[in-house]
Amino acid sequence: MTSPRKHLVKDFNHFITCYVCKGYLIKPTTVTECLHTFCKSCIVQHFEDSNDCPKCGIQVHETNPLEMLRLDNTLEEIIFKLVPGLREKEQQQEIEFWRSRKSKENGEEDGPRSKRSRLDAENDDGGDGDYHRSDPQIAICLDCLRNNSLVEENIVRGLMKKFIRCSTRVTVGTIKKFLSLKLKLPSSYELDVLCNGEIMGKDHTMEFIYMTRWRLRGETDYPMVLEYRPRIDFG
Repeated sequence: MTSPRKHLVKDFNHFITCYVCKGYLIKPTTVTECLHTFCKSCIVQHFEDSNDCPKCGIQVHETNPLEMLRLDNTLEEIIFKLVPGLREKEQQQEIEFWRSRKSKENGEEDGPRSKRSRLDAENDDGGDGDYHRSDPQIAICLDCLRNNSLVEENIVRGLMKKFIRCSTRVTVGTIKKFLSLKLKLPSSYELDVLCNGEIMGKDHTMEFIYMTRWRLRGETDYPMVLEYRPRIDFG
């Protein structure tokens, strides 16, 4: 009786490697529109510049391709079992990343610029000294509505970098001010901020929108998508 043929890890590489970075899939994330799977960081970064699948070229979504992503925890466990030491290696790299980031933040806090900032904050009676840095944070994708005449006519351009992280206590009004500054909008322009196609009130906090409007609130690996629509204020 012949013994069963042993398979090598490389025999499965086609199924467990990322098309973008060519490495093993880390936090494998599937595009629901075409079912192609990539590393989470690879596909999220790709969608900063394109709405198409990097493998087959199909348009994933007209405006918010991040909505069409799903994390594949089962595949992740299979890969960790197939590739010895991969889980430990990734965990160690993540620990080192956050350690180096924390060291840089501590180093910046000791710099003259930070000392001046702290003095300014202490002298500002109405200010919040830590600018809500100790609050729970939320990742947000600020996406410009494409079917907008001001955008189509290149009167208003979208953000170069649309991913931000901020306090959950930040309001829509603050997001509007941030966008107006970044987009350099004249005072005659107004902004609508939408979530899932619904215009959000200026006093709504990011936490309120996340809990009551965002469809993917159970999937913490993906940023909450807010759309903005610049328009001329005739009022």
